[in-house]
Amino acid sequence: MDKQGKVVILGAGHVGSHCGMALAWRGIFKEIVLVDKESSKAKAQAMDIADALTFPPTGVIVRDGVYEDCADADIVVIAIGEPRKPGQTRLDLLESSAVMVKDLIETLKRMNINGIVISITNPADIVADYVRKGLGMNRTRAFGTGTLLDTARLIRILSEHTGVDRDKIKAFSLGEHGDSSMIPFSNIVIDENGFDAYQSLNEEEILTQTRMTGMDIINGKFSTEFGIGQALSELCKAILLDEKRVFPLSVLLEGEFGQKDVHCGVPCRVGRSGIEEIIKIPMTEKELAQFDDSCQVIKKHIERVQQVAPM
Repeated sequence: MDKQGKVVILGAGHVGSHCGMALAWRGIFKEIVLVDKESSKAKAQAMDIADALTFPPTGVIVRDGVYEDCADADIVVIAIGEPRKPGQTRLDLLESSAVMVKDLIETLKRMNINGIVISITNPADIVADYVRKGLGMNRTRAFGTGTLLDTARLIRILSEHTGVDRDKIKAFSLGEHGDSSMIPFSNIVIDENGFDAYQSLNEEEILTQTRMTGMDIINGKFSTEFGIGQALSELCKAILLDEKRVFPLSVLLEGEFGQKDVHCGVPCRVGRSGIEEIIKIPMTEKELAQFDDSCQVIKKHIERVQQVAPM
């Protein structure tokens, strides 16, 4: 497969560097550029990733760069911000993230970005909304990873509980990438069976485990990085290669699922132009109510971010 395209990752910390490593190993991009306010960190991370590509040899270029690199990038990934500390929720990061992202947006506005902007920074849904508005981009080209990582965790948990291989499980975590996320259990398929076919499974237990996985990892090692790195790289591959795959991403809703003016995790079909379609999966009344509750949490904090860092 011929390598093509350029991806720029803004933020060379735990998350940004592992996104870069995951993308480098996939070998689909011709050029991977790391940018950080600490230029020495970006340079060191780029060299470290580049060293790893000797075994096996690859023609991917990994380097440090500057914000101007975003202008001709196919995909720009925003991974700046402070990592969560034990006991912190993602929403606790709102103030510090808002200030940093506001400064970044002022810089990026001058770049005339033509590619797709994907934000990872927490709180993910609020930042995705803030970035899209700040850059004046439409919802197809500016969105967040949303509940993509939550979904990866959910599928792992279901696999561990049932013994069914992950590739035979279809499930989504939706809503906020946070403590109000919900799971439409009515849509879960495990080895061609519905969720209810597995009597040992408990909805509340599965939901709690899915929500708490991030904190469990942070309590154990003070950061999460490998899961989001692979999730982001899979998403970027689907975009660059126009795969038309469906991922749960944080996109602006304009009436879908009865919601407007809010970013949250919903199933989206992605391709070379970004988000091409929002997949309106059926949900029960109970699930729609849970989804609405999650959206209300996000809306409240979208309003708050404008008080913290007005644009």
